[in-house]
Amino acid sequence: MSNVHLIDHPLVQHKLTLMRRKDASTNSFRRLLNELALLMAYEVTRDMPMQTIEIETPLETTTGQVIDGKKLVFVSILRAGNGILEGMLSVVPGARVGHIGLYRDPKTLTAVEYYFKMPTAMHERDVIVVDPMLATGNSAIAAVDRLKEIGPKSIKFVCLLTCPEGIAAFQKAHPDVPIYTAAIDRQLNEHGYILPGLGDAGDRIFGTQ
Repeated sequence: MSNVHLIDHPLVQHKLTLMRRKDASTNSFRRLLNELALLMAYEVTRDMPMQTIEIETPLETTTGQVIDGKKLVFVSILRAGNGILEGMLSVVPGARVGHIGLYRDPKTLTAVEYYFKMPTAMHERDVIVVDPMLATGNSAIAAVDRLKEIGPKSIKFVCLLTCPEGIAAFQKAHPDVPIYTAAIDRQLNEHGYILPGLGDAGDRIFGTQ
């Protein structure tokens, strides 16, 4: 799992533990997810390329480094990925946003695409795919398969939780794409949910069942 990055900062782990609690309200779950995504964004964007520009301070002219946020694209796997998206955008507000609509067939657990919308000139852009769970890996694999068809400069995958089965499936399909996660849980159950997990992330974000 050399291409898996576990973000174990104490604040990340603290907020994740609070989110796992079954009695966490929709409001608190959503707020914690936003805060956690913001914290994870710092690690995920650590190696972003910088450029030097000239600026005027109150005292003199100097140079400093800035990120070109317009070259970065956050790609949300609908619908639950939108829960991470807001926190990421609060760190890099200049980033573009793409969406991939996928749902999991309840019988086969395979991913079915129903929506795909990306910014232009993707070949010039670095992509960070966001989805709260990497469980069976089917949705993440399908999303990255689709993205590779349009050839972005690079792709990273960010999730709150994953498990050995999801990591193995994803890395078999896309060994070149790094995974960033806050936790690697024990296993999947027979319905394809992560254990101990935190339930259905989409339902908990949006208050649905």
